[in-house]
Amino acid sequence: MGILEKIAEIENEMKRTQKNKKTEYHLGLLKAKLAKYRATLLAPSSKSQGKGEGFDVMKSGDARIALIGFPSVGKSTILNTLTHTHSEAASYEFTTLTCIPGVIEYKGANIQLLDLPGIIEGAAHGKGRGRQVIAVARTSDLVIIMLDATKSEVQRTLLEAELETVGIRLNKERPKIYFKEKKAGGITFNATCPLTKIDEKMVQMVLSEYKMHNAEVLFREDVGIDEFLDCLSKNRAYIPCLYVYNKIDQVSIEEVDRLARQPNSVVVSCNERLNLDYLLERVWEKLSLIRIYTKKRGKPPDFDDCLIMRRNATIEHVCHSIHRTLAEQFKYALVWGLSTKYSPQRVGISHRLCDEDVVQIVKK
Repeated sequence: MGILEKIAEIENEMKRTQKNKKTEYHLGLLKAKLAKYRATLLAPSSKSQGKGEGFDVMKSGDARIALIGFPSVGKSTILNTLTHTHSEAASYEFTTLTCIPGVIEYKGANIQLLDLPGIIEGAAHGKGRGRQVIAVARTSDLVIIMLDATKSEVQRTLLEAELETVGIRLNKERPKIYFKEKKAGGITFNATCPLTKIDEKMVQMVLSEYKMHNAEVLFREDVGIDEFLDCLSKNRAYIPCLYVYNKIDQVSIEEVDRLARQPNSVVVSCNERLNLDYLLERVWEKLSLIRIYTKKRGKPPDFDDCLIMRRNATIEHVCHSIHRTLAEQFKYALVWGLSTKYSPQRVGISHRLCDEDVVQIVKK
């Protein structure tokens, strides 16, 4: 029996098993086996390495966004609209067959946007070019899931399931679980809060399935078996996501209002160019980017050029962005902006900056 057949058999057994107090350990063990088989399936085989089967492009710019969606939902159209790149757009499916990069120029930042081929149900198991598409998505700073507003619920459920299967966690934070495998000493289990979804017995059963008999486990939050399996796998990607509902000109205003009110969602119409400015604002917010302006002594700030940093960046990050040796020569910095109590404020190298702060570095 192959891995795919074993996965299907476990999934069917999980569907048949009723969820109650008596079956929770059995279901936990099935989930552990399923996670182990999926990890085996997704691991690159030695036969496929070195053949150039993927279509990833070099990461460039200040951030990278992956466009994921079913065929003919408007991915190529939005790439053509937001960037100066041409991606073939047509009314038939699978117009895009490879990865086409473009650059969004917004607030002084260059954001790489990747138009990926449409994926189909079963992409996580290799159908279509799903594996390559998902591999590119794992390297992105933000995933935009493009959905057809006329059939959005079905598409969203299927795409989330495909990405969940390959270890991509959308709009989730890494679970606060400390895990360390040891050479001896058995299983040490502790928790800093009351646990309602998992207990020591289930943790030991899961670790036994993974052939781990000596480890230290510490739960810092009340999470369940799924989060614990994610912690064991170590290959999970936690990526922010925006759900973009296209073709809103084809549905009622009540449906547009309902979709727009969902969390992490934006409604647009690429053909009519509706709401694209708001989409760019949400992209900037999701990427957690800020602009930092520099200033030389005795001169006005250089507002024509800015440093694009991540939220909570410090003066040290600014020093490294300007020159790799500047941090070693750093004496203090003068900062104007929202991160200070008064302007200018003399700060140290660990001072956290806010959007549109002005920084003057003083060397030793």
